[in-house]
Amino acid sequence: MKHLILGNGPAGVVAAETLRKVAPADDILMVGYEDAPPYSRMAIPYLLEENIDEAGTYLRKDPGHFERLRIRQLRGRAVALDTVKRKVLFDDGHFEHYDRLLIATGSHPVRPPIPGVDLPEVQTCWTLADARAIAALAKPGARVLQLGAGFIGCIIMEALAKRGVQLTVVEMGDRMVPRMMTPKAGGMIKRWVEDKGIRVVTSAGVERIERGSDVGSDAPLVAGLSTGDRLECDLLIVAAGVAPNVGFLDATPVHVAKGVLVNDHMETSVPGIFAAGDVAEAPDLFTGAHLVSAIQPNAADQARIAATNMARDSVHESRLNGVLAINVLDTLGLISSSFGQWWGEKAEAGGSGVEMVDEGRYRYLSLQFKDDVLVGATSIGLTQHVGALRGLIHGQVRLGDWKERLLANPLAFVDAYVARSQQPMALAR
Repeated sequence: MKHLILGNGPAGVVAAETLRKVAPADDILMVGYEDAPPYSRMAIPYLLEENIDEAGTYLRKDPGHFERLRIRQLRGRAVALDTVKRKVLFDDGHFEHYDRLLIATGSHPVRPPIPGVDLPEVQTCWTLADARAIAALAKPGARVLQLGAGFIGCIIMEALAKRGVQLTVVEMGDRMVPRMMTPKAGGMIKRWVEDKGIRVVTSAGVERIERGSDVGSDAPLVAGLSTGDRLECDLLIVAAGVAPNVGFLDATPVHVAKGVLVNDHMETSVPGIFAAGDVAEAPDLFTGAHLVSAIQPNAADQARIAATNMARDSVHESRLNGVLAINVLDTLGLISSSFGQWWGEKAEAGGSGVEMVDEGRYRYLSLQFKDDVLVGATSIGLTQHVGALRGLIHGQVRLGDWKERLLANPLAFVDAYVARSQQPMALAR
């Protein structure tokens, strides 16, 4: 049987390795479109900080790793899929046939439709090529404008700050990390960042980017904000989010919404075609609604499940329990995290919550419940035992009278985890 894997990021690599374990005699072909070995995009900030070199971003450090596993590699970009003839057309004009197909094509950075966004000094930060371009321009003292203060934007911001640039961050939301943090938590992160010497402008956007020489400035670029401000910069980095790579699936029967829709076997609407990672839209742990969760742990879990099912002729045994949103962020030394439905449930649906705020010490905790189950949490400045929050949420642990205790004292979540999640094991004995 031939397995064709489109994408050689974390999902593609884990899937290929899993397939080799469960299908030792099968043919495995993994395709990536960049001129580099399989690497982790999450390591790019460390590359910009010069803590590692490019080889340090590689997912597998041994050059002969894939050859020894008999995992063939190919460079190319999928441009069309024929689900009837089971073949994929690549950008160089050649076809590859398959018996099982895994779509692990990942995402690409979104470039908002801003006049001037294609100027050379305007960069995204997503590939090794992007990192090289940023490193050439982000010298100490350089004026850098970053568009976006979401999860990816905050990771990039940390690397830029360590390069010694003059950094301004513009975010359209009313707070930093708006898709991960509550209003209070996002405001606390903003204050922390500003105390570190970074200017942050929220509830604003970049409306136009102009060549400095065209508007009477010595700077390479001048950015016009929705606030009316005009900022001179040597480099503008767009960190306005990502979108799944699904264009090659146009006119196919593979169902696509935001990403490729999959069931709990990670199989798409077309039998024999699977998807995993940033490109996959899988069922949520609590609601069953489909969502894209573009984080590496989820990508690895989905890839293992997809690969295990790809190796079987008909029986699907491996299932995804459900996607749990997980975000852990280090923003200039301030650790924050959010899990599950951190925004909470409506009261009429059984939702309730509690918030603990310590502005002076940059400590924050929000717990969100549905009935007596913890469904979401947000934290800042809490680095010990925060995994207990994930455990309670992922296990959908019924808290009983511990819910009232947590509403009175949110910091007792570790005690609640020990008391309630270990109880079934104790009774089993």
